[in-house]
Amino acid sequence: QVELVESGGGLVQPGGSLRLSCAASGSIFSIYSMGWYRQAPGKQRELVAVIVRGGSTNYADSVKGRFTISRDNAKNTVYLQMNSLKPEETALYYCNADIYALLDRRDYWGQGTKVTVSS
Repeated sequence: QVELVESGGGLVQPGGSLRLSCAASGSIFSIYSMGWYRQAPGKQRELVAVIVRGGSTNYADSVKGRFTISRDNAKNTVYLQMNSLKPEETALYYCNADIYALLDRRDYWGQGTKVTVSS
């Protein structure tokens, strides 16, 4: 069984910063890509950033230059450093990982961590 646990969400003022973390645990053989998605109230879930095992990254255009995704393969953990946050980025942020585990390889999701950007 595989579990993704996010942390680091909270309330931050516009222009502020937050760092999200997501740790994968369980019977994991290998983790391919890890990423972050977000879902604002009344909107569809959207990709924020993704990083593959080799370190290549991809970002949504709206966060380029402000957000940085990184991962620690030894700890099965992915991070999202978010700077210059905007009120419209208030959302539930979900961790996603493509994991080869005990029985198969598939996508796993965390339960989400809430980010509120407000003064």
